Amino acid sequence: MNKVIIILAMMTLFILADDIKLSDVEAKYTSTSTIESTKDLRQSINLGFANTTGNTETLNLNGKYTLGFSTSGYNNQELKTAFEISAYLTKNNDVTDNEEYTAKLSLEQHIIDGWLGYASFYWLSNTFRNFDNKFIYGAGMGKEIFKHEKHSLKMKLGVAYNIEQYSNDQPEHTFLALTEYVEYNYHLNEISLFYMKIGALENFDNFDDYEILTVSGFNFSVAENLSVTIEGEIRYDNIPPLGFTKTDTKSIVRVGYDF
Repeated sequence: MNKVIIILAMMTLFILADDIKLSDVEAKYTSTSTIESTKDLRQSINLGFANTTGNTETLNLNGKYTLGFSTSGYNNQELKTAFEISAYLTKNNDVTDNEEYTAKLSLEQHIIDGWLGYASFYWLSNTFRNFDNKFIYGAGMGKEIFKHEKHSLKMKLGVAYNIEQYSNDQPEHTFLALTEYVEYNYHLNEISLFYMKIGALENFDNFDDYEILTVSGFNFSVAENLSVTIEGEIRYDNIPPLGFTKTDTKSIVRVGYDF
């Protein structure tokens, strides 16, 4: 994955000045991606404010672009496809103090009676978390446990092949991991939604080497294509890269436009 392509794509999509700060605010693990798509191509741009703690202490603007669509797949069941790119760049007095780029491609194939299969690819680059590059190739199964008028619950279980290339002198690390994902949604009313997403990853070679990501928030529709989201994110890495802390957090307020 070429960083230049990702950066140019973000610049084209948002047409923002150099000192604007952009942030990915969704789950990073491939198995924690919720695909929202329709038969027609659906796109979304989100802009807002994010406060981060942990390895970086920043308050900045954030942004993200996503697209998704669905087609007929296995046995004429719905096949969902989603693509997401994001950038996160903070500068103070022309000095970069936080920088992150991500790209994610997800496929979700419905099978029967709420069962589904998924495959996905994820790329991250963030030298402030000691990652020159981090690649994750994931696949697995899932089930929509229930979906009622107000409540829904979905679970996924899979495996992921991880490649971690560090910014310091640590050697490249590759490993196979177990991944889990749980997503709960509650429609408070016709225009507002509470959601919670929990994802985890454990290294098969050493189960003390694990990560947990929790995201929860509220989404409110304010117009036909506009929404406001208030969101919190906690990431815990039990064995982080050398010299880095275990816990990172984000608090986000953003406005989304769907088209």
